Amino acid sequence: MEPIRVLNLFTIMNRGGAETMVMNYYRHMDRTKIQFDFLVHREEKGDYETEIQQLGGKIYRMIPIYPQNFSRYKKMIRSFFKEHKEYQIIHSHMSELGYFVFKEAKRQGIPVRICHAHNAPHGWDMKMIMREYFKRKMRPYMTHMFMCGIESGRWLFGKENEKLFIQMNNAIDTEKFYYRSFVDEQVRKELGIGRQQLVIGHVGRFHKQKNHKFLIKIFYEIQKVKSDTVLLLIGEGKLKKEIYEQARKLGVLNKVKFLGLRRDVERLMQCFNVFLFPSLFEGLPVTMVEAQAAGNLCFISDRVPKQSCITDNVRIMSLKQSEKKWADTIIKEVINFEKKDMRQEIKDKKFDIQQSVSWMEEFYIHAAKK
Repeated sequence: MEPIRVLNLFTIMNRGGAETMVMNYYRHMDRTKIQFDFLVHREEKGDYETEIQQLGGKIYRMIPIYPQNFSRYKKMIRSFFKEHKEYQIIHSHMSELGYFVFKEAKRQGIPVRICHAHNAPHGWDMKMIMREYFKRKMRPYMTHMFMCGIESGRWLFGKENEKLFIQMNNAIDTEKFYYRSFVDEQVRKELGIGRQQLVIGHVGRFHKQKNHKFLIKIFYEIQKVKSDTVLLLIGEGKLKKEIYEQARKLGVLNKVKFLGLRRDVERLMQCFNVFLFPSLFEGLPVTMVEAQAAGNLCFISDRVPKQSCITDNVRIMSLKQSEKKWADTIIKEVINFEKKDMRQEIKDKKFDIQQSVSWMEEFYIHAAKK
């Protein structure tokens, strides 16, 4: 018997939060029952594509969904579904940009059309006006409303539809992330960091949402009091050069390590003392689950959903508070903090992948039978 093939929609399969979450599920899924394929919207090869193909997945490419491409894109999607009758389930991770696919999929009789909310943006500009327009147009064509957290669900689907939301936890492999002191020591040695040095860490692309400018200012204030501190920044993005220059101007560049995109985040997090995450908005970030699983003390902004606090290791601070206040609080709290194995706490909150993947398999199988 052939497995049920689920078509996942993404912009590009790089190492972002939603992409990493889907790969966590994909790796642990019974692929004799469920197989993932991917419809991406960039010509360049994504970081996860080789692994996807090794796992048996197929990758299809579409043009970017830009306004100037709308007419051509609609024709391409129509042709795609005429050629690929094997898909009964579409699972989109592209927010309101899934509108075009959902509309055509409904027209062609594809019965299961899942839209997955991963983020809850703040602010208002011309781009947001366009997003509001398409997310409202999209709703009649969806069959299921998935969310990583309540704020993301409300933003994409509307608070009035709250009873229809389906929670899909951003589950991780806790066995890879739980704290081991010998790994901590290994990573510090590899990076040239002393055993007693305080390590502040952040994982996220260099994008306005992640608020790196504020993060660097916090680190600058920490350096004033505790100069033997290191900042590890994991990720890439268009603002990386700007943040690099900011660190140079503040005189802390020699204490900041720009580590780029890494495939060993679970190892790097072992050497963090503090996970610093002052985002301007989020859904329920996978990195927050990973950081807590690694036993880190986490400082997050009040714009990160409280649902992210799945252990007692999280402290929430307002973005209205000064960089110095953040720095002083971090220094005070970390003094008596000891990292420990957090596997059971993560499992108790049902954020372990082994628990979650069975639920996901059953959902797809049941949905395909309807």
